[in-house]
Amino acid sequence: MKKNHLFKRVFSLLLCLALLLCAACPVLAEEDGYEFDTTGVDYQKFRGQNVSINVYNWGLYIAEGEDDSMNVCKEFEKLTGIKVNYTNFATNEEMYAKLKSGASKYDVIFPSDYMVGKLIEEGMLAELNFKNIPNYDRYVDDNFKNLEYDPEGKYSVAYTWGTVGILYNAAMVEKEVDSWDILWDMDYAGQILMFNNSRDAFGIALKKLGYSMNTTDKDQLKEAADLLKEQKPLVQAYVMDEIFDKLGAGEAAIAPYYAGDYALIKADNPDIAFAFPKEGTNRFVDAACVPKDCNNQEAAELFINFLNDPAVAYENFETIGYSSPNTGAVELMDEEEKADPVLYPGDEVLERAETFLNLDDETNEYMQQLWIEVLSDDQNVNRWIIPVFVAGAIAASLFINVRRSIKNRRKRYEK
Repeated sequence: MKKNHLFKRVFSLLLCLALLLCAACPVLAEEDGYEFDTTGVDYQKFRGQNVSINVYNWGLYIAEGEDDSMNVCKEFEKLTGIKVNYTNFATNEEMYAKLKSGASKYDVIFPSDYMVGKLIEEGMLAELNFKNIPNYDRYVDDNFKNLEYDPEGKYSVAYTWGTVGILYNAAMVEKEVDSWDILWDMDYAGQILMFNNSRDAFGIALKKLGYSMNTTDKDQLKEAADLLKEQKPLVQAYVMDEIFDKLGAGEAAIAPYYAGDYALIKADNPDIAFAFPKEGTNRFVDAACVPKDCNNQEAAELFINFLNDPAVAYENFETIGYSSPNTGAVELMDEEEKADPVLYPGDEVLERAETFLNLDDETNEYMQQLWIEVLSDDQNVNRWIIPVFVAGAIAASLFINVRRSIKNRRKRYEK
């Protein structure tokens, strides 16, 4: 009897210890072979309640199931029963205009750093309840918390980060590429692509001039605008996503663009190379936020938490190609990915990089006015009119002389 009693006590003690160990370990939910960390979050809370969220993100900015990747939105729907209505925008300004109009309500949006600051300043973002986002504390790198655009860390969760550099076709560009100067090089006239948004374009011009990308000095901004006007005759096109087709197909030789897209373009064209400009560049952060007038904030926060599950963050990294601020995702990367100098540049590059901050309304309006002037400027076109006219006149003269010569020969032949 005593032996049985002792056995029961030992068995009970071992059972309690096992339960305690299980409680201390992450709870994993498996969906189609994926394991998700469900510790501290109730993903089942809205199941069967016909809840949906509207997610507004950049194009090509989430794993959607192609090439055997995870379909992030579908996996979230399976795990939670929450329907995801997913749409895209092309620029921060497009997203801002859509939010400002009030025509559509969104639950999760992905603005870039300076736009996060603008939305905070205008009272357009909800303060996040981080109890619904436990993966934030567990997996988001401390280097991406409480950044300048959200100093108290109340409104945003870093989603991706990266830098801007110079992509070029090594088979078409023989010169060394280590400076923004290459985008103003006459030898590559008609082969240069440029950003089709004011903030990135002005950021490059300002860095080339030795100024801060966040300057509010009107004289410096005017100088940058003049520099962009000088560049315009050399520019084949102002682009965003069109860069994939143009550089990939060898239709252009040089373009500034986001480091995270380098691998995608190089996959289409192995001649594509990448360089960081010595003058310095932009380090950007895109973040997940919840608009103040969202339909369901808690469901939105569950989605943000899901995005920060290591398995999900890693799948997004593999698909998007941009650097991840998620420590769990980084642990899942192989050594080659972790050591990639384009995705994870060293201190020498990052020390010369700046993050865009929200500028005051007056500066934003002035920059936009200057940008419109750049796009509509024809002064530089006029500089080319005289040389083109002279060349045309020479060609016409040659044509006339040749024609006369032929007529004279015919006349001589007729005689």
